[in-house]
Amino acid sequence: MPAFHLFFLGDDAVAVQPNDRALRHPLAKALRDSGEWIDTVPGKEVVAVHFDPLALRPTEAMGKLEDWLSSFRAGAFEPGRPIDLHLDCSADHAPDLQTLADQNGLTPHTLLERVTGSELVVDMLGFTPGFAYVEGLDPTLKAERLAVPRQKVMAGAVGLVSGQLGFYGLTGPGGWPIIGRLTETLFDPERAAPFLLEEGQVVRLHLVDV
Repeated sequence: MPAFHLFFLGDDAVAVQPNDRALRHPLAKALRDSGEWIDTVPGKEVVAVHFDPLALRPTEAMGKLEDWLSSFRAGAFEPGRPIDLHLDCSADHAPDLQTLADQNGLTPHTLLERVTGSELVVDMLGFTPGFAYVEGLDPTLKAERLAVPRQKVMAGAVGLVSGQLGFYGLTGPGGWPIIGRLTETLFDPERAAPFLLEEGQVVRLHLVDV
């Protein structure tokens, strides 16, 4: 049976840490589907559950959540449909590709083959709107964050650090080495569904011919 550790995140949210990290996505979905909370946001280890502090005192929210969790049973989690994304790795969009390839003893083409051949899954969204942390990257690929972050990274840029990719939803500063840029728009506040990706979603990357 799942076990959970709960603690407050300020006066309007409770963090729920499951004993099994894999429960984060089905737990967040079930909480969201219940319609009883303002928002639920899965993180690396916990799910943040936001409530209305004008309607519930923090201790009341904690008790309500504990009651809800006592009957939670993790069923088969069905993430959103797999999504195909297209990666432009031309020189203008991949300033760190050659450096990362050299560091890994690979050609840029081989490094990209290992990236696109990985079983990629959106782990969580955060940092900035639309920014996606993507797990499942080939574990043989090694990279560290830049010693000096860039002041401007374009929306759609794809960064790589050991163990994961980062998809930039907005243009802004960033410290991930960049290996390409997606042709799709990850975040558009004018769309009916502003976020293109969701937690737990399988991502299939395809290289754009240039």
